[in-house]
Amino acid sequence: MNGQSAILESFVHFEKEISVICARGADGQFVAYDVPENLHRNHILHTSTVPAQIDEMLSTEAVFVASRMAEALDYVGVMAVELFVGEDVIYVNEIAPRVHNSGHWTMDACVVSQFEQHMRCVAGWPLGSTLRHSDVVMTNLLGGESNAWAALAALPQVGLHLYGKAEARPARKMGHFNKIGPRHA
Repeated sequence: MNGQSAILESFVHFEKEISVICARGADGQFVAYDVPENLHRNHILHTSTVPAQIDEMLSTEAVFVASRMAEALDYVGVMAVELFVGEDVIYVNEIAPRVHNSGHWTMDACVVSQFEQHMRCVAGWPLGSTLRHSDVVMTNLLGGESNAWAALAALPQVGLHLYGKAEARPARKMGHFNKIGPRHA
């Protein structure tokens, strides 16, 4: 456009969104967490469910795509790659070079969370285990939904994480909770 580079976007028909939360160390070591399936409401992430309802071949392909991107960018740290799942194809929707909301489930369902993993990457430590010990659904708390914190904190198998924001505005992420259960897959 006027001699400048541009990216043309178009609508892609897709069945669901998944993401890959991965980490790459300075030495090139790469690890990835199990793939979550993401559900949005009003264009804001509502839930991330792990494991995603996809076949193993698609999960492997998604992790491969993320690993190639991290390697090509010579990236060090945790990165999220959001993907749309279409009929027999996946499309990269977005790359987030940081810890990501769709990986917040790792805080309660994994040996090493995405946050600790990021610190390991940038500090030059060995990367930690991405082992998921539980099935999990992460649910964002938007606006006034966070006012129900006491009831959520009382629920068994729920890890509640409030962000300490002073003002609850509509559609503002105020926290999230992870409901864990026995691992089935």
